[in-house]
Amino acid sequence: MMQTQTFHAQNLPQSQLKQQLVDFLHTHLEQYGDSKSAISKAIDYSLGQNNSPGGFTILLQDNDIIKGVVVVNRTGMREYIPENILVYIATHRDYRGEGLGKKLMEKVIAEAQGDIALHVEANNPAKKLYEKFGFTTPYLEMRLKK
Repeated sequence: MMQTQTFHAQNLPQSQLKQQLVDFLHTHLEQYGDSKSAISKAIDYSLGQNNSPGGFTILLQDNDIIKGVVVVNRTGMREYIPENILVYIATHRDYRGEGLGKKLMEKVIAEAQGDIALHVEANNPAKKLYEKFGFTTPYLEMRLKK
């Protein structure tokens, strides 16, 4: 049976489950992902660790099979930057096309307080899903890497 579980500062996952979330995202984000270290830090941030503003991490599971994970971090910057940033969303590659991404996005939108921003590469197929939910591209992001 498909179920979601939301983790935040008041409901932390056990360390073994947190590692499973990191491993899942590292595997199923594929070429759009980051290192396990970066993913772990984003999850810690979403859980309010190290005095972060927090956020939440959502697990979508069917029995013992992880089918999707989302990490959302609060920015703490209401009015001039969206209050939330969707850092990671991934569905299990063997179950894509079953509406899991839609289910996760609905849960994110219901759970988040305030506006939500996300970064997506122009060629990422998930871009169409985000647009269906009303996400737009009003700005170009520019970065200076130091």
